[in-house]
Amino acid sequence: MRYEEAIGPARDRAAGFVAALEPGARVVVFCHFDADGLASGALVARGLERLGHEGVRVVPSERGESAFSEEARGRLRGMAPDALIVTDLGVDRVGVLHGVATLYIDHHRPDGEPEDAVVVSAYGWDPTPSSAWLAYDLLSPLTELGDLAWLAAIGVIGDLGDRAPWPELAEVKRRHGAKWLREAVSLINAARRASAFDVATPLSLLLEAEGPRGVVEGSPGAERLRGYRAEVRGEVERVARIAPVFSDDRRFALIRFRSACQIHPLLAERWRRRLREHVVIVANAGYLPGVVAFAARTERTDVSLPALFRSFDPEGRWGGRFGRGHDRASGGHLPREAFNRMLAMLGFPPSAGFG
Repeated sequence: MRYEEAIGPARDRAAGFVAALEPGARVVVFCHFDADGLASGALVARGLERLGHEGVRVVPSERGESAFSEEARGRLRGMAPDALIVTDLGVDRVGVLHGVATLYIDHHRPDGEPEDAVVVSAYGWDPTPSSAWLAYDLLSPLTELGDLAWLAAIGVIGDLGDRAPWPELAEVKRRHGAKWLREAVSLINAARRASAFDVATPLSLLLEAEGPRGVVEGSPGAERLRGYRAEVRGEVERVARIAPVFSDDRRFALIRFRSACQIHPLLAERWRRRLREHVVIVANAGYLPGVVAFAARTERTDVSLPALFRSFDPEGRWGGRFGRGHDRASGGHLPREAFNRMLAMLGFPPSAGFG
């Protein structure tokens, strides 16, 4: 569906959800921890505050956490929200918190829809927006957000690049400077990739800054982000020369290593451009104890990565911890033994697994 055709009904659904919020309601915004997720979470919170909802709480997902896991539900339930807005974390038929009014703002491939929620999923729209872009377009008819368009640009550039087809992007670049926007995206993403996994620092900057320059300079938080980026760059250089292992039919390529940093998605993007005829799987056994974190990317259009990976877990034994995302960009977290079994099913030799 064309974006212009889909956004009108989507705005109506989001507006109905916001209009139903009681004054003084405890609203929690649950978001992903990358640049798009944090920017969309901050944008929703700042937009709701302009609509008179004070004390909106933004909660990023934890390292290795699915939005639909019992761990996530327990954390959110402990906050006793009256309403929940879930952004950039996917959509699943099981939902997050039953009995709590919930709005989903998302662009990933959905796995069904919960019956008791308002869902705005832009998956399949043309063009498909980032979550921050979508959040901006949903809320801008309700309150003035022009001075916060840079937050949407952070998410757009983070997910889609600085040539993305968001109509507002050129003007936001002119107003705030493309250099500052790109630098902000780089530093924000460094925080979640670094071994410290300090996503609170970039989130606090996004909630308070007046523009991208306020994120990247002039505060202790910005200096911390630079330190995280230096650590990540060092780890990428350390593992970038590891050669891939191929499956028997050579459809799949595997790069494996151990690092405390979340660099597997970054390396998967690099290898996708080098191995365009393959499904590239970059696996990291050092990110989470006893778990293999992996990112998969491909240029092939004849395969849906979420469908492929979820076919190895038809009963949902691993709680939706893998196989989400986009058709050509997926991944997740699996216990080492389960990951090794998946490799065997993909046609890799036993020596390809983690011992």
